[in-house]
Amino acid sequence: MARSFSHWTVRYLLNRSREKLYRKMHPGVPWFAPQAVSFLEDYLLPVDDGLEFGSGRSTIWFASRVHHLTSVEHNAEWVEKVRLMLMERSIANVDMIHQPRLEHPDQDIDQSGYVQVTGRFNPESLDFVVIDGIYRAQCAWRSLPLLKRNGILIIDNVNKALPSDSIAPNSRTPEQGPDGEIWTKVWQEIRPWRRYWTGNGVSDTAFFFKP
Repeated sequence: MARSFSHWTVRYLLNRSREKLYRKMHPGVPWFAPQAVSFLEDYLLPVDDGLEFGSGRSTIWFASRVHHLTSVEHNAEWVEKVRLMLMERSIANVDMIHQPRLEHPDQDIDQSGYVQVTGRFNPESLDFVVIDGIYRAQCAWRSLPLLKRNGILIIDNVNKALPSDSIAPNSRTPEQGPDGEIWTKVWQEIRPWRRYWTGNGVSDTAFFFKP
C-alpha cells in the first residue's frame, strides 16, 4: 500500500512543528495534547490509583503524582528501560507488567495476557485508566467496570477510534462512527458520560468521566 501524504497540509505541518517544539521544551511530560497534560496536572491527586496500558515517560510522570500505578507494556526491551528510569528516580509505587503481543493473528485478543491484566482489579477500584498501548478497544472495554464513580477513562489518539470533529489526520468522522465492533460498544457506554476532548491538530486525547 502506498504511503499517503494527503494530510500534509500547511496547517498540519504547522501543528506538527508546534507539537515537536512542545515536546522538546517539556521532555518529561506524556505525549498527550498540551491541554490534556495541563488538565491532569490539576486533576490528579496523591491518593489516586491508576492503570496504564502503554508504558513510557508517562509512567514516570503519572507515578510521581499518584499513590499507585500499574503499567502494562508489550515490548520487553521497553519494559526494562522504564524499570531502569524508575529505579534511577527511586520511584517505587509502580507495578510494571510485561505482557507480549499475541503471536498469531487468529488468537482471541480479549483472552490475551495483555487485556486480562484487567482481571487483577476489583470493580470500581481505580481512579483512572490510560489507554495508550496495543489492543486499545479491548482494554478500554474491559476497563470500564474498574473505574470508580467520577473516575476517568483517558484515551490517547482517540480521534482514530471514536467519531469527532477533530482536524487531526485520520480522524473518524461522525458519519463513519467508531472504529469497529468493540469501539462501538465502548462508545455506546461512554457517550453519555461527561467528557473533555483535547487536541493539537496532530492527535487528540480525551477524558471520559464515569457517572
